[in-house]
Amino acid sequence: MKKNIHPKLNKVCFVDVSTGKKFPTRSVLASDRKEVIDGEEHFMILRDITMDSHPVYTGEKRFVDTAGRVDKFNKKFSRRR
Repeated sequence: MKKNIHPKLNKVCFVDVSTGKKFPTRSVLASDRKEVIDGEEHFMILRDITMDSHPVYTGEKRFVDTAGRVDKFNKKFSRRR
């Protein structure tokens, strides 16, 4: 097996920005921010959406105003008869 071809596996902590929940794990990602969790240093990776805040996992239904976009599309691409 070839040596030095695999990326280094780091201890990281993914942080959900909207909820503040932390998910400590290991990954090849790294960052400038570090934090000590349970006596071990982890790289902090900030995420906008995780399973803690994504509507698929939380069961929340979010209403997105699409009426304006649909009307704009229809106006732009409708054929005049």
